Amino acid sequence: MELQQEPMIVSPHSDQPQGSMGLAALERHYTVSELAKLWLFSENTIRRLFTKEPGVVKIAHQQTRQKRAYTTLRIPERIAARVHRRLQGLA
Repeated sequence: MELQQEPMIVSPHSDQPQGSMGLAALERHYTVSELAKLWLFSENTIRRLFTKEPGVVKIAHQQTRQKRAYTTLRIPERIAARVHRRLQGLA
């Protein structure tokens, strides 16, 4: 079985594809530690940069009596590129 992909058209004014929204789920998603290694930043810096960024996948786990609360982040490649351009002053 071969995965068929529709052509994705990205608006110059938005990072959202105008075609199929399902393709965003199939793009590369980075973990905090992966981006920290790629960009040579600490994991805390990456978390600060991406916690409130729209488009980042956040999976939150509530605190219980035995475990602390935590949030897992998965950062899509297009969001990482957008933040990188912004940090360079190009966006």
